[in-house]
Amino acid sequence: MNRRSFIASMSAAELVITPGLVRGAPPELAGSWQGTLTTPAANLRLTLELTRTSDGLYLGKLTSIDQGGAKIPVDIVKVDSNSVRLELKMVSGVFEGKLEGDSKLTGTWTQGGPVLPLEFVRSSAPPASIPAGNATAPPSFPLGLPLMLDVPVAPTPFPAGGKTHLVYELHITNFDVSGQNLSLKRIDVLDGSTSLAGLEGSELIVALARVGGTGEDKRVLDAGRRAIAFLWITLPPGARLPSLLRHRVTVNDQSVESAPVAVVQAQPLLLAPPLKGSNWMAANGPGNGSIHRRAMLPVDGRVRIAQRFAIDWLKLGADGKSFDGDQKQNQAHHAYGNDVLAVANATVATVKDGVPENVPGIASRAVPITLENVGGNHIILDLGDGRFGFYAHLKPGSLRVKVGERVKQGQVMALVGNSGNSTEPHLHFHVADANSPLGAEGLPYRLAAWHQELPLQNERVSF
Repeated sequence: MNRRSFIASMSAAELVITPGLVRGAPPELAGSWQGTLTTPAANLRLTLELTRTSDGLYLGKLTSIDQGGAKIPVDIVKVDSNSVRLELKMVSGVFEGKLEGDSKLTGTWTQGGPVLPLEFVRSSAPPASIPAGNATAPPSFPLGLPLMLDVPVAPTPFPAGGKTHLVYELHITNFDVSGQNLSLKRIDVLDGSTSLAGLEGSELIVALARVGGTGEDKRVLDAGRRAIAFLWITLPPGARLPSLLRHRVTVNDQSVESAPVAVVQAQPLLLAPPLKGSNWMAANGPGNGSIHRRAMLPVDGRVRIAQRFAIDWLKLGADGKSFDGDQKQNQAHHAYGNDVLAVANATVATVKDGVPENVPGIASRAVPITLENVGGNHIILDLGDGRFGFYAHLKPGSLRVKVGERVKQGQVMALVGNSGNSTEPHLHFHVADANSPLGAEGLPYRLAAWHQELPLQNERVSF
């Protein structure tokens, strides 16, 4: 569950991600580009692919050939004369450089750590624009748009970064029995007559994931296919919390609205930190592009997002790296062997031990990953009121609690390890609504160490 960095720490995506949207790029950037990034650990061969839709938007992905072919969406391209900036929000990566002629991009790569030189050379001619929707005249629907709109998990407010956020998903299904493809134009989130958010163009594509379908443009829904809009609504400081939300989806010049969706009014659970000490980084933490946020998994006949608010806690050294010495040794990682603490007075609901540890690395797993061992050695605490705290990737043999035992807040329960689906020693923690590693829906929570707020993704904090 730890994929903190795409390049700097040699981590990578577990799944191939649909290419994200880039915007503002001139036509000269469309095509394939090859580059090599020199890191302290290795030289990484990269492929950058950019295509342009017929309505002027750009789709892009960055592939790391030497990290198992991991593909990361390029979300935004900003261009000022010959200056180019690419933003890859999933890994907090930024490329900044200069376009030299139409065949070379020279610049630097950063992921919150050292600035590394990176140069791309064009390897193919610009491709033709891809359609933004139906190639023929857009269809009209006199009986209304054939879309099914559903919000499977009610929005629950949580505080972070000094503001209140509503994080949830809108499922959109093309139910046109005549077989027409539909191209989504805009999504509006409404509080009464007030618009809280409007997504179109680049922002819409970045927010979408599509189940099935053809083509690269995630706005296009084949008949019978579904898209999921990952919504992250941030309210201004002091704003009233909505009680009901409505969603308007527009295709061409027609719109359809969802039924009102109730907003949970209760405050998230307040918890103590699961660790102690300084220089802990909230990797893959709360953020709309986080790998945890987008981890939709079918479990027991339902698609769930248990990791909706999950955080991978990594301990950093003074140099900003998570290890010192041989990166392939678990003992070289600063997080390894740290005490794992109970976040509240609770009852132990699940304990799993005996899963051997991995050698740190992108593809190294000590055992084949299954639903039973994906969290490695783990503990689940029953926090009460249908809420469960999940601690994953613990050191084998270090667990000090048993099922049914009552634990006190701050009690040492185990040690940080590198077991299960993990690339390096860290603690994965999340709260969900069931006693299951992944067969549950993730719930927001608060951490007392930050004035009752969660840290945002990649923030460095002390407990």
